[in-house]
Amino acid sequence: MTCDELMTRDVLSVRPLERVDAVARRMRDENLGFAPVCTDDGRPVGAVTDRDIALRVCAEDRRAGRTHVEEIMTRELLTCRAEDDVRSAEERMEGRRKHRILVLDREGRLAGVISLADLAAREDAARAMQTIRRVVERERRT
Repeated sequence: MTCDELMTRDVLSVRPLERVDAVARRMRDENLGFAPVCTDDGRPVGAVTDRDIALRVCAEDRRAGRTHVEEIMTRELLTCRAEDDVRSAEERMEGRRKHRILVLDREGRLAGVISLADLAAREDAARAMQTIRRVVERERRT
């Protein structure tokens, strides 16, 4: 199975210069804890999570209405290509202890996202559960 076959295609993405307060409202309204940050041409340059907002804005007493996403986003991205095998993406997620991997098209633009939930829902559920278990166990140790 390829990443293209498993990924979620309808992904909320945000722009680097969007204000954090607006992004937080969109994430709340769509019940999301994660949004890729992409340039106007769709190339990912980062990701922002509800945790980023809590730790880098709220906990630091920054004003969400005056803070841009690019100031708080995580810049180190875990990516794969749409044509890659899902097992390869799964191994990369496990190795880096990530809950999501961005799927890129041939031009390097965001095509979708694969999450641990996507892996758990696929046909090989036993293997997915092992991956989820290993990611969580590694998180507990750090």
